[in-house]
Amino acid sequence: MKKVVALIVLTAVIFATMEVALKTAGAQLDSLQLTFLRFLLGGLVLLPPSMIECRKSGYRMNARDLGWVTLVGTMGIPVSMLSYQIGVMHCNAATAAPLICTNPLFTMLIAHFLLGQKMNRRKWVAFCIGLVAILLMIRPWDVQPGNTPFGIAILIFAAVTFGAYSVMGKRSIARIGTFTQTSVSFITGSLILLVIMILTGHSATAGISQNLGVIIYCGIVVTGIGYLTYFLAIRYSDAVTGSITFFIKPAIAPVFAILILHETIYWNTVAGIILLITASFLTITGSASGNTAGKES
Repeated sequence: MKKVVALIVLTAVIFATMEVALKTAGAQLDSLQLTFLRFLLGGLVLLPPSMIECRKSGYRMNARDLGWVTLVGTMGIPVSMLSYQIGVMHCNAATAAPLICTNPLFTMLIAHFLLGQKMNRRKWVAFCIGLVAILLMIRPWDVQPGNTPFGIAILIFAAVTFGAYSVMGKRSIARIGTFTQTSVSFITGSLILLVIMILTGHSATAGISQNLGVIIYCGIVVTGIGYLTYFLAIRYSDAVTGSITFFIKPAIAPVFAILILHETIYWNTVAGIILLITASFLTITGSASGNTAGKES
């Protein structure tokens, strides 16, 4: 149990530094370039555990699975995570962190319509609370300094499309493997992004030597090690317990934004985070009770 707690806390702290790191790196690097580099590095970090996973399960990826995982990776990296990076650069880190953490709410809504995973009353309540949390955090009647309507809109789009990425991944992750699908989707998604960069004239290498430290942190630590510890927490416990990470991140990410970026946290952000944590708790406990009921029936 101590190992699980340590992994959850470590993952939450790593993920909580994500927006500060991306905002710092994004000031020096192009959004497409940074997204490409961090998910390529992150995918490579997850490649060794994915190979071990395949060896244990006996799974070998075929052309059909590779095509599907590439499609999943395209939704995740060039669509969702590129939008996320752009949103981070047009919003306060303290706003971006909780907004992207609303993605589980959109995941269960999309799964309700596309996978037939029906939402119960608890989940509908959680979704409505999440919408109120979003409204409070963006404060459309008086957008706080540092946030922009464009940044807020694209962050919400990133959360919705990451929900779609999660739903797409659920169709195959049990068969392909958690580490394998995540690693390959990260790598293929980043390579799709590289093609887009080449076609649009964006450099993949400019400024790397001058910003090597922050690139390594964003790619290897935040994306690679962060997802590795998250999946290990799930392996040693379960998905519901591992998801506690996303209770902790919205609560501590603004602390890093204050200490490192010297942002100001307003009452509406605090209120939105509290509501988001409440919605997340209802979502996770609702999923847990649903899974228990399914096992008993």
